[in-house]
Amino acid sequence: MLTHRHVEVFRALMIAGSVTRAAELLHTSQPTVSRELARMEHSIGFPLFERIRGRLRPTMQALALYDEVRQSYAGLERVASAAARLRAYSDGQLAVIALPAFSHSVLPGAFRRFHAGHPGVSLSVETQESPFLEEWLSAQRYDLGLTESDAEPAGTRLELLVEVDEVCALPEGHPLLARDAIELRDFEGQAFVSLSASDPYRLQIDEAFAAEGVAPRSIVETPSAVSVCAFVRQGLGVAIVNPLTALDFIGNGLQVRPLTRSFPFRVNAVYPEHRPKNPLVDAFAAAVREQAREMAGRLGAGAGRGGRPI
Repeated sequence: MLTHRHVEVFRALMIAGSVTRAAELLHTSQPTVSRELARMEHSIGFPLFERIRGRLRPTMQALALYDEVRQSYAGLERVASAAARLRAYSDGQLAVIALPAFSHSVLPGAFRRFHAGHPGVSLSVETQESPFLEEWLSAQRYDLGLTESDAEPAGTRLELLVEVDEVCALPEGHPLLARDAIELRDFEGQAFVSLSASDPYRLQIDEAFAAEGVAPRSIVETPSAVSVCAFVRQGLGVAIVNPLTALDFIGNGLQVRPLTRSFPFRVNAVYPEHRPKNPLVDAFAAAVREQAREMAGRLGAGAGRGGRPI
């Protein structure tokens, strides 16, 4: 009766070309290989090899049979290869949802860092504004979320990755560039580009201006930090934005200066609690943290109130 052991020995002989090498491949003895081959040939009723000067030459029947054996082993080899990739986290897909600002700033560099150690992994990025971002995270539709909000969506866990101070964005040639740091009173009467009225950072900035009795001259309201920087670059006004977004515009019609007043900007990771955990998530979150810290260091803008990363 043909057994799996017979097929295993036959495959090793076809690969190795000799009883000696087949025995090494199977970690067994030469007599065992010869015995199992003889049993297989007896079971199937025809010879598989011709013995020529101590070497085995497969017969036409053996070549035809080996085609079937290769096909049967191909599926097993694919399973073994997939298991090895999963063990090394070198393959798979990661689904991330983030605010649009992060897809332009921190995510590309973070994925570059991550991809260096996980070259087989593909990244799927979806961008969404609040409150839809929080709703989709609560629905457990993504492996990881990135938000600036400190509010923890239902069914998720929030982790602070990095905190940096917002900066003043100015067009090239603006008089305020002569200052090392910008005070709130310096915005008095300045043409000002701001985020939309419902944005939480806009609300903080408006409250700070009101408390100081400062009245900038609002010229543009726009929903994203990328758009804010684009308007500033055109010389239409000054702005207060997160430094991670501003970094891409520096030297391209825009410059930044630190503020004497701290407006902390946070990058928070959101982990869905009821979705099977993707083993790649922690490594990618670490890459986001490293990228955000490196970007803050390049700007020379203080990270957090203490001027250092979290």
